[in-house]
Amino acid sequence: MPESELHAVTGAFGYSGRRIAERLLAAGVRVRTLTNSPNRPNPFGDRVEVRPLSFGDPAALAESLKGVLVLHNTYWVRYPAAGALHDEAVENTLALFSAAKAACVGRIVHVSITNPSEDSDLPYFCGKARLERALKESGLPHSILRPALLFGGEDILVNNIAWAIRRFPVLAIFGRGRYRMRPIHVDDLATLAVKEGSETGNRTVDAVGPETFEYREFVRLVARILGKRRLILSLPPTLAWLGTALIGRMVGDILITRDEMKGLMRGLLDVPGEPTGSILLSDWASEHAATLGLRYASELARRRNRSEAYERL
Repeated sequence: MPESELHAVTGAFGYSGRRIAERLLAAGVRVRTLTNSPNRPNPFGDRVEVRPLSFGDPAALAESLKGVLVLHNTYWVRYPAAGALHDEAVENTLALFSAAKAACVGRIVHVSITNPSEDSDLPYFCGKARLERALKESGLPHSILRPALLFGGEDILVNNIAWAIRRFPVLAIFGRGRYRMRPIHVDDLATLAVKEGSETGNRTVDAVGPETFEYREFVRLVARILGKRRLILSLPPTLAWLGTALIGRMVGDILITRDEMKGLMRGLLDVPGEPTGSILLSDWASEHAATLGLRYASELARRRNRSEAYERL
């Protein structure tokens, strides 16, 4: 990539956005971030230009994208909380797409989710599908990346499963736990995003790792890697979810939402086909067994306190 190229990344002080920015800088391009958290510590110093993610000001948003060749969009909300709703996230992202078109951005690399559907009763999957359609109809060259479940670094879900395994002698899972998922390491997603920024035409890519797990198998694997003997109970989904909700009240967070539970149990985090990532979750977890799950990672705390850096877990 020529040094004259300018790429923009939404949320470069966050999780996946930070990894994408790191790889873009390593490739020798200029990087600008659009962020809702300008007061978070900037790990890049003056190597990354900072602009506001001003969804409510179309002109300012377009100005922030002026001169950008590729926009890497990681913006979304995991669940409605702290004032952020899925419908609002959809409208904000549509505003971002419109601003990119007004600014003549050359390409968008957009992070979606596996198995999105506008017919879904799950707002996360429905909202992601609406955005995919809007991007396809925009006329902007694009790549759509569909990750199932991210792990590595400052991840929330895998870390907090390990946290629960460390602290509770009995683990409840939703139903029989035979539903499948294909997690991908955040570094593999970032590498894929940078690669797709150099592609031409319109592409949709499932961003999945080389391992597929049944959920019960995954929990057992993490427990074994951590050296913890745990009783795994299959409970009716609602009862198991109530248990996670109680733990969430203890830590002041939401471990998993009902919609996330439903999406998992419906197999929406699994897709067929060849992997696009290479890092094995089993290897990664073994390498990080000494620290994995030692501290709880709070999604709500990250949203509410936008002046602290994401903690490396």
